Amino acid sequence: MTATDAQPQAGIAGAVRERSRRRAVGADPSARAVPGLGERRAPAPRATGLRDLCVLVLAPLPLLALAVTGGGTRRWFGGRGEGQRAEAQAAKDAAAEAFYELDTAQRDLKISIETITAVDSSPAARKAVDDFDALGRRIDEASHAYITAVDAHDLDRDDLEPSVASRARAELTSAKEQLIRVKGELDRFGAGLGPLLGSAETQLARLAPAVERARQALLGASNALDSVRASGLRADDLAARLAALAPELTKLNQGAGRHGVTETLQRADRVLRDAEAVRAEAEKLPERAAEIDRRLVSLRTRAQALTTRSASVEPVLSELRRRFSAACWQDLQPVPEQAAVNVRRAEEKLKEAAQARDEQRWADATSRLSTVRALLNTTDEAVSAAGDRLRRIDDVAKDPQQEIQRTRFAIRDAQRLAMAGRQTPEPRHARPLDDAVARLDQAVTALENRHPDYWHFLTVTEGLRQTVADVVADIREERGAGSH
Repeated sequence: MTATDAQPQAGIAGAVRERSRRRAVGADPSARAVPGLGERRAPAPRATGLRDLCVLVLAPLPLLALAVTGGGTRRWFGGRGEGQRAEAQAAKDAAAEAFYELDTAQRDLKISIETITAVDSSPAARKAVDDFDALGRRIDEASHAYITAVDAHDLDRDDLEPSVASRARAELTSAKEQLIRVKGELDRFGAGLGPLLGSAETQLARLAPAVERARQALLGASNALDSVRASGLRADDLAARLAALAPELTKLNQGAGRHGVTETLQRADRVLRDAEAVRAEAEKLPERAAEIDRRLVSLRTRAQALTTRSASVEPVLSELRRRFSAACWQDLQPVPEQAAVNVRRAEEKLKEAAQARDEQRWADATSRLSTVRALLNTTDEAVSAAGDRLRRIDDVAKDPQQEIQRTRFAIRDAQRLAMAGRQTPEPRHARPLDDAVARLDQAVTALENRHPDYWHFLTVTEGLRQTVADVVADIREERGAGSH
């Protein structure tokens, strides 16, 4: 019995098995059978049994028996010698049973240790291996004592002395007790391996399903890619990504014995994730191609519409120049030219996107379309700003009261909030609100001039509403923090 394959006394258990094998084939007729590792001792027919049979057969012929034995007086049954022999033989059988149980327990525990080391390389796992090796050395010592005791005494000898039988019984009983003590240590050690062994077995239980899921994911990705190609789409980038997973599949097929359980589990999860991504993109590819086609058509139409709309900016600017101050139109002066430039760039990017679509470079096509959309959005906002400005100025010129009342309402609402639950408002809240009232009165008075600047008036009222909104937000944030 050995703790590890590398133990110098690994020959103990091997020697026991080899001796048993030789007795079985008759190569060592003088040797006595000793139970080997992992096998029970099969009780051999004893010489005493043969002699007893002879006595029974020849009992009616006492004179012939005396002649054959030369008048010997050895007693075949009973007597102190036979009792000592029986006790020694019982001690030998008990020691053999203890030896067998210890061997079985060690073999089972070695499987548990191998399970842990296959998965776990933590300090706790390494300590468990070292402790098992130390136990193995004590097991070898106990086994050696047992084998020595068995080999030292031939309990089947005809001339076995009672004293020799008594000594054999004592030595075999001591060997049995030593074997039992070591097995107790082994059992306690095995009980302490529960958490490590449970974790290792859990990972091993995950291993085969994880590898199988990875293989199925690769198969699903391959089938999805074949389906896409059958529809006329090349999907070269997806094919390249799938091909990159081939070495990983090879390592999965080589198994955890070569690459380790933890690494194999991680590889299986990675292959599963990447293969699922390829499959999902492959399944969405026809829809993606159709979406790019729709966007190409939509953005072409929008670019054409913006070309028409940008032609209306110049008449708007002319109207603003003729009727109002320079401040309301100077920032819009570059809009017509910039709009034309942006539309031309958008049309160029549309051509590039269409070419990328034809070549099935989906990422490039999507990128170009995003650029086109940004250009058209910027142009749309600039073109719309000119018309919106003229409309707002016309509205306030006809009736400024709506803008005035809108701003006054915002200021009064903020003032009520600042006074809520207080006798006097916070100065840092009251001051900007009082300033807003004064500035609004000034802006209203300015409208009474002969040539009122309505754009300036709109700019002032919009700025005042923003200031008031900032004060309201500050008050609510302060009171919200105080409530907590």
